[in-house]
Amino acid sequence: GFKQKEGKFRVDLRRKCFTVRVVEHWNRLSREVVDAPSLETFKVRLDGAL
Repeated sequence: GFKQKEGKFRVDLRRKCFTVRVVEHWNRLSREVVDAPSLETFKVRLDGAL
């Protein structure tokens, strides 16, 4: 699917990067939210999931 791989980093600066910080949150979303057919549907489903 669309799961992202979470890396391990020795440098603290890399952990603050946006893409690194959102991986855990993205992976927690249900498939229904991630597989939304449009941006509007994604937003509605995301609001419901949060």
